[in-house]
Amino acid sequence: MSIWKSIFAGTPRPQRHYRVPEGSLIYAIGDIHGRLDLLESLLEKIEADRSWRTEAKKTYIVFLGDYVDRGFQSREVIDYLNGLEDTPELSHIFLAGNHEDLMLGFLDDPLENQLWLRVGGLQTLVSYGIQPPANTLVDTLVETSNALGAALPEGHRTFLTSLKTWWRAGGYLFVHAGVRPGIPLEQQRRTDLLGIRQAFTESPADFGFKVVHGHTGVAEVTHLPNRIAVDTGAFATGTLSAVALWDESHTTLTS
Repeated sequence: MSIWKSIFAGTPRPQRHYRVPEGSLIYAIGDIHGRLDLLESLLEKIEADRSWRTEAKKTYIVFLGDYVDRGFQSREVIDYLNGLEDTPELSHIFLAGNHEDLMLGFLDDPLENQLWLRVGGLQTLVSYGIQPPANTLVDTLVETSNALGAALPEGHRTFLTSLKTWWRAGGYLFVHAGVRPGIPLEQQRRTDLLGIRQAFTESPADFGFKVVHGHTGVAEVTHLPNRIAVDTGAFATGTLSAVALWDESHTTLTS
């Protein structure tokens, strides 16, 4: 019996109905990980979907973080996202992922944050025209970090350092990884918001809102009573996914 069935068996709870603010249409996009090709394809489908939803007064496109690493188009992804413009009818919300924090950490202290190189940072270096380090000696790591800092456009650094940790709209909370059960939202730690896994994904807790998140990969967009998982492993599977939220309904779009 699954954890969900065992916990809820014999103790049925009323189904909570979550909705977005009236007149709002929200798209939440999962982890991009350096795949500009998939991002462009998905945004075209979002625009086509949006075009027939004439009753929507305001559209929000929420990016759930992890724009860099693993794929080989990290620089191009940030360039593209930086060029998106808001209008009175459309706003873009950019959230931080743990990989953005890892990248910034490597820039600040490459010795303490050399893990970044082993979880996709090498591909990001290539996208910025930097030769991956041949070893992890202190001088090599510092040289690589300095080279990345010199190659990083100021607009990219500003983008990376200005990302929100979460965004809430109506009955939904949008965040990269999730929340720690039992902790008020305002007291959540950044490391949990950007990196939590089983303590969140295996929890049946009613958070008071439905969490829309990436970070923990799923084969397809997955809807559970307290959360929606949107990370379909784009860099490896070739499928970048989004969930569209309108009123109390939700649909899935893929690249």
